[in-house]
Formats: sequence, structure tokens, C-alpha cells
Amino acid sequence: ANAAWAFARTGVKAPELFDAIASAAIPRLSEFNSQGLVNMAWAFAGTGVKAPELFDAIASEAAPQLGQFNSQGLANTAWAFATAGVKAPELFDAVA
Repeated sequence: ANAAWAFARTGVKAPELFDAIASAAIPRLSEFNSQGLVNMAWAFAGTGVKAPELFDAIASEAAPQLGQFNSQGLANTAWAFATAGVKAPELFDAVA
């Protein structure tokens, strides 16, 4: 998550790198803490790389952890999903 976030901050487009990150991250998302989930969603939304499977997996992992998210994390997660154009009704129902 940190590597994806850091690379996204550079503004360099590297869809192949982000595809590889998504493929590696999806089976490991259960190991991510709330900040890691936020950073991953933010990085992909910020770069514009389409990764619907990753966002679905993040939504599934984030929903039961919402109590661990701070207000900035909730806001960044909402922003990331909206920016990526990904609907996650279960996640947003839990946020509400």
C-alpha cells in the first residue's frame, strides 16, 4: 500500500505497475490495516488506473474495519471510490 501510494504521488502513469500491485494485493488485503486500505484505494483512484476487482476487495475488507478508520480515512476512502467511479453500497451503508 505504501509503495502504491508513494508512486501515485509522483504523478507518473504506470498502469502495468499498478496492475501488478493490484494482483499482488488482492489476496493479501486481509493483512492490511485501515490506513493501508485507504492508501491503496487513494493511490489507484489518484492515478486513474481501473481496478474494479481491487476496489471490490477493498470494500469487503474495509466494511468490518470501519471502527478503526479516522475521519480523514473515511473521507479519503469515499473520495477514492467516487473518483474511481466504483459503487460500493454495502461499504457506504456501513459508513452512514
